[in-house]
Amino acid sequence: LREPGLNLRVVQLFRDPRAVHNSRLKARQALLRESIQVLRSRHRAEPRGPPRHQQQQQLLLPPGLLGGGRAPQPQHRAEFFLGGALEVICQAWLRDLLLARRAPAWLRRRYTQLRYEDLVREPRAELRRLLRFAGLAVPPALETFVLNMTRGAAYSSDRPFLISARDAREAIHAWRERLSRQQVRQVEAACGEAMSLLAY
Repeated sequence: LREPGLNLRVVQLFRDPRAVHNSRLKARQALLRESIQVLRSRHRAEPRGPPRHQQQQQLLLPPGLLGGGRAPQPQHRAEFFLGGALEVICQAWLRDLLLARRAPAWLRRRYTQLRYEDLVREPRAELRRLLRFAGLAVPPALETFVLNMTRGAAYSSDRPFLISARDAREAIHAWRERLSRQQVRQVEAACGEAMSLLAY
C-alpha cells in the first residue's frame, strides 16, 4: 500500500454472517477442508504458552460436542468445523473493521468496504462506486452483466456454488427461512460486534 510505483486499492466484501452460516451449512461437505484450514489458522495465530483466560464453549457448535474433550460424532463433524470456522471469520472481520477505523488517511483512501446486500439491492450504484474508487470507467456491458447476474429469473438455493443469473435479492433473506432461532442467536452472539459495525 505504501509502494509509490503501485496504485493498489483494496475492496473488502462482507455479507450478513447469518446468511454466510446458512450458505456454509448447505455446502457443509464441500467446505469441510476449508473450514479445518480456517480453524488451523486460529491456532497458528494464538500466542504460545498458557491461555490468558479460559475460553467458553464455541457458540456455533452443536451442544455437547466439546464436553469432556471428546471429538465430535461423525454425523456432526462438518457442523463442528463449520461453526468454529465462522467464529474465526467473524473475529478476523472485526480486526479488519477496527483497523480500518483507526487507519491513517492514506490507507483509508485506498480501502473501501462493500456489503453483499448493498450490491444486490443497488447493483448499478455500487458498481459505479467501486469503479470510481478504483479509478476505472463503467463500461455499459459491465452494468448489463451485473444486472443480469443479480436480477435473473431464478434462484438456485440448493446449489450454492452454481454461478448463474438469479434473483440474488432472495438470497439476502434466505437464512430467515432455513436457520433455527437457536442458530440465529448463536451466530449473532459469535459475530455481534462485527455485525454491529457493519450495520447488520
